[in-house]
Amino acid sequence: MNIQARTLAWKTLAAVCLALILPFGATAQAATPAPLPVSSLEQSSDTSSEDADSANAGSEDGAPKDPKGDVDPPIGDQMESLFKRLMDEPGVVLKEWVLEDGPRLIGNLLLFLLILFVSKIVGGWVGRITRGGLERSKLNASELFKNFVQNTVTKVIFFVGLIVALQTIGVNVAPLLAGVGVMGFVVGFALQDTLGNFAAGVMLLLYRPYDIGDVVTVTGETGSVEAMTLVSTTLLTPDNQRLTIPNGSIWGSTIRNITANDSRRIDQMFGIAYDDDIEKAEAVMLDVVNSMEHVQSDPGAQVMLMELADSSVNFNVRAWVPTSQYFGTVCELRRQMKMRFDKEGISFPFPQQDVHMHQVDPS
Repeated sequence: MNIQARTLAWKTLAAVCLALILPFGATAQAATPAPLPVSSLEQSSDTSSEDADSANAGSEDGAPKDPKGDVDPPIGDQMESLFKRLMDEPGVVLKEWVLEDGPRLIGNLLLFLLILFVSKIVGGWVGRITRGGLERSKLNASELFKNFVQNTVTKVIFFVGLIVALQTIGVNVAPLLAGVGVMGFVVGFALQDTLGNFAAGVMLLLYRPYDIGDVVTVTGETGSVEAMTLVSTTLLTPDNQRLTIPNGSIWGSTIRNITANDSRRIDQMFGIAYDDDIEKAEAVMLDVVNSMEHVQSDPGAQVMLMELADSSVNFNVRAWVPTSQYFGTVCELRRQMKMRFDKEGISFPFPQQDVHMHQVDPS
């Protein structure tokens, strides 16, 4: 690279850097006037009124003048002069900028990062305090509602901190907030289904048909509730599959909470042959179900004849067990009932039909 090309690249880089930093420097200079030396304070106080009178009387059209009596040049001329000097002496201009505005901008950047860090810490702390208040209150709020309130408080505080941090580096947040509002309106109109899921999520949080850890059946799917947002609910199936279901589909369908109550009733149908002793079968089934470990005594187990079917006499065995022991008790009850029937000589009949043959006289 020759000297001319190197000089042109250096001037271009300097122009880009100054163009990016110039708004911040202009904002700072407009916001914070340069301090006067201590020795000139008394003199400036004596001559301030005279300068003001001479400045007002010095121009017939009422244009303000600087203390020397010269009219301030337009901003366009200032920018043209600045860029001309930048192209002629890029090294000198950048050195002056680094010495004058560099420390201030670095300080603003550090303050920006500090405000973001503090807002994140404070948001998490206030969110945890809010969750603790909900847990100690008498509202009996669900885990889903507690998580929602905690996350909302944390994000709102961080957003406020972001707005304050942007203001520290000279960003005007009013147009930004207005743009976000307009964009939110457009996006909300385009994502009507998502807003429907959002509204359904709010209803699920308010009415609490299920909570985290509950086993539910929704939209034909069964699983434990692993997580929930305002848009969707995540289920973990018994075979370890993760299902994400929109809240709108859940709220518009039947919600079956399998583990909502502490106990559940077992209903199992067992059939015997028509030739078997009914009273003996009833006694055997009642003895088997009462011998189960997790069957509750109050209310007690029941054995009821429910149906005289085509091939069997069907009994319904009912018993109450803790919800956490339901599936294991059902499987063990079937196993114990089959073993006991075999031992007592009680049969499990197969479907059968009686076929009657009639011989026809060929004559």
